[in-house]
Amino acid sequence: MRAYRTIAIAAACVAAACTGDRSQPQASGAATGKTLAAVQSADLTPADLGMFAALPARMDIAGQPATEAQIDLGRSLYYETVLSDGHDISCNSCHPLNGFGADGRRLSFGHKGQLGSRNSPTVYNAAAQTSQFWDGRAPTVEEQAKGPILNPAEMGMTGSGAVLDHMRNSATYRAAFAAAFPNEANPITYDNVGRAIGAFERGLVTPSRWDALLNGDASALTDQEKRGAKTFIAAGCTACHAGPLVGGQVFQKAGLVQPWPSAADSGRIVVTKQAADLYVFKVPALRNVAMTGPYFSDGSVTSLDSAIVLMGRYQLGVNLSTQQVGDIHAWLQTLTGTIPVAYIAQPPLPAGGKADF
Repeated sequence: MRAYRTIAIAAACVAAACTGDRSQPQASGAATGKTLAAVQSADLTPADLGMFAALPARMDIAGQPATEAQIDLGRSLYYETVLSDGHDISCNSCHPLNGFGADGRRLSFGHKGQLGSRNSPTVYNAAAQTSQFWDGRAPTVEEQAKGPILNPAEMGMTGSGAVLDHMRNSATYRAAFAAAFPNEANPITYDNVGRAIGAFERGLVTPSRWDALLNGDASALTDQEKRGAKTFIAAGCTACHAGPLVGGQVFQKAGLVQPWPSAADSGRIVVTKQAADLYVFKVPALRNVAMTGPYFSDGSVTSLDSAIVLMGRYQLGVNLSTQQVGDIHAWLQTLTGTIPVAYIAQPPLPAGGKADF
C-alpha cells in the first residue's frame, strides 16, 4: 500500500466532531468560502482514475500471508465474548460484521454499560490503513485488536493474564492456537490473540461498483455518480482521500481552513504530545461511508450530506451547492461494497462461549 502525502488543502471527513445535532446541511452561504464551478463533463480521465486503485482480495502484510488456521482462530476470537470481563461483549458487539462493521451508534456501549469516548469506526478494509484508531495510536490491526479487550470502558478484562487463562482452560482454543502457531512452544500468548484477530480482519474486504469501474467496466457507474467523482476531485478532496481506501493514509487537522465548530476532542496530541498534533486526526477511509454513520470522531452528524457540506466548508473553504453535494453523495454510495457473507459467518464457539472454560 503506497502512502498518500498530505498537502496544504485537505479533504472531506477528516475526523473530529461537531457540537450539537448537525444532521441537516446548513445553507451554503452561512460561512465565508469560495464557490466551486459546476463540473461540465462526467467523463473520468485516466488522470482522475489514477488517484485511486481497486481493492485487493486481502490486505496481508507483505511477505507474511495469514494461514487458514490463523484466520479461523481469529474469526472465532472476533465473536468470542469470554474476551470481555462480563462475558457479554465481543469485537462484533461494536463492529457488527453484518452491519458493515459499525454499530450505527454515536458512541458504543462497553463494560457495564459504559459509553466509549469516540465513535467506533468500521473494521472493513481497515487493515490497509496507515494506522488504527482515530488518533493512530496502533500501527496495525493486530495491535489494535489487543487494545479494547483490556480497556476498562470497553471489554474490561483486568489483564492479559486473565485472557490467556480463558484460552488455556479451553481444549478447543488450545488446539486452535497450536494449529495457528505450530512452530511456537507456547502458542497461547496475548500477542498471538492480536495476530489471529488481525489475520481474520485482513480478509474483511468489500469490493464495490467503484472497483468495477477501476477494473475497466465503464458502465459500472451512472453519469451522476461519475459527475460526483469529478466534483470530489475538483473540490480538492483527493488531497487526503485517495488510493484504494479513498483515505486512511494520512493525518490532518480538523478545521484546516476555518476553525472546527468543536474543540472538545484534542486529537492526536494526546498520543504524540506534539503541539502540532492538536486537533489532528487520521483521515478516515471512505469505503462504505454511506453505511457507517454517524460521522466524525464523536458521531454527532447523522447525515452524509451534512458531513459533505461541513467538510467542504471547514477543510476546503468551499461552499458546495445542493447539486454538488447530491452528486458527491451519489458517488460515495458507489463505495458501498459487498459484505463477504461466507467469510464472516460466525463459527460454533466452545460450548456456547462459556461452559468450556
